[in-house]
Amino acid sequence: MSPIHASYFTDPADPQSWGAEPSLRRLQVEFGDEVEITYVMSGLAREFGDPAPVASELLEVAETSGMPVDPRLWLASPPRSSYPACMAVKAAAEQGLAGPYLRRLREGLMCGRRRLDHAEAFLGEARAVSGLNVGRFGVDLGSHAIIESFGADLERTRESGVEAPALRFGEREVGADEPYEAWRAAALEAGAHASSNGRPDVEDALRRFGSMATVEVAAVCELPGPRAPAELWRLAEEWRVKPERYLTGELWSLA
Repeated sequence: MSPIHASYFTDPADPQSWGAEPSLRRLQVEFGDEVEITYVMSGLAREFGDPAPVASELLEVAETSGMPVDPRLWLASPPRSSYPACMAVKAAAEQGLAGPYLRRLREGLMCGRRRLDHAEAFLGEARAVSGLNVGRFGVDLGSHAIIESFGADLERTRESGVEAPALRFGEREVGADEPYEAWRAAALEAGAHASSNGRPDVEDALRRFGSMATVEVAAVCELPGPRAPAELWRLAEEWRVKPERYLTGELWSLA
């Protein structure tokens, strides 16, 4: 059976998309290969003017979503534009790794305080993405084909009338800020079938995704309330997982 296709209109530097990562990962776990996501780079900002609104929005996202943030990049040395990062994602897409590479950029921009707006920085992030051929990525990054591919994404965003960030299944559009139940309902309406497999345990989830915020672990592993942080810190005491602390929270990985 062919997978259900969904288009995710987003941008590496979009705070609302960062806040939607728990829903995205829960969707990927619950539906698996039933849903195939294409990442459409909607181009948040050709040029950032005053970066203070991004910093303010990041803090709001931290409060509403629970995702860790550190807005100091945007107050001290913000990227000049989100367009170069969008093109870097398109270069990673040439190897089928748009999703993992996009996540890497999000972590750097939203909480890692890494200014990601030039080729050297993008190559550095590429080295941290498993399976990505860095040499080929560098060649693709500088090609006219990637410029054209990103231009096509901008045109697709404009013509579709989508107010990014949003996930689209056919004609059904779900905003990134909508609850997971809306994402799930859209997938089911499009014809996807939820997996009958049980939810992964914490270590399996980290093995799959590499790094996760506490709220993502809670969503993916169905550990509500204090159960996710309690389980993560228990595993940390046993040296099985490790936290990386940011201003408002942690990102966890296998030890």
